[in-house]
Amino acid sequence: MKRFNRVFLIVLLIFIATIGIAFAATPNIPVPKVNISIDSAKNPKEYVDNIKLLILLTSLTFIPAIVLLMTSFTRIIVVLGFIRNALSTQQSPPNQVLIGLALFMTFFIMAPVYNKINNEAIQPYIKGQISQQQAIEIGSKPLKDFMLKQTREKDLALFYNAANIEKPKDRYDVPFKILIPAFVISELKTAFQMGFMIFVPFIVIDMVVASILMSMGMFMLPPVTISLPFKILLFVLADGWHLVVKSLIQSFM
Repeated sequence: MKRFNRVFLIVLLIFIATIGIAFAATPNIPVPKVNISIDSAKNPKEYVDNIKLLILLTSLTFIPAIVLLMTSFTRIIVVLGFIRNALSTQQSPPNQVLIGLALFMTFFIMAPVYNKINNEAIQPYIKGQISQQQAIEIGSKPLKDFMLKQTREKDLALFYNAANIEKPKDRYDVPFKILIPAFVISELKTAFQMGFMIFVPFIVIDMVVASILMSMGMFMLPPVTISLPFKILLFVLADGWHLVVKSLIQSFM
């Protein structure tokens, strides 16, 4: 398990550094020539190193899904989905637009964390100033700081009790196997709370329109068809996208 956690953290740091470089305008990391062939290996150590590299590259295919659950992406995409459902606009905006917006908002919100990991862990390790183990320990701290800040204590306690593990005295000793699920359910709760606040004004419009149609005896006309333009008008006049994005960004500060 310790070896798995170590490999997981190494791959995670590589992935974070790549995103940070691409979207936070950090200095480029020189990419060396990589060879995973074992035909040219001359001693057992070279065989082992090549096999480790192959395992590491294979693990990268699973990292994006894991990283999306360790950033602000979950809260953002859930709230954006609530907006579309509240407006009753079916597939507008389409999924591609919502996911793209959520991704770039995630890059924006997580940029300080990416920069801190890159400056304090990745770059010193590449320059040979710190060891691999030190890079893992230093690089995981900014990410844990972000996740712990958004995670509720009772959610952490839930997984500690389920795993029958005592809570560590140092916050940085919280293992990722407990922190990640606790962080996700905390993010889902926060997203649903924000979604409820978004739904309230649109439900009021639906109720008013439905009451008016019933009083007029127009039972066959769907209320959603009539309320849709009014909901869109309210959302546009209130500058809804600006308010929602502003609220999402401020919720992580």
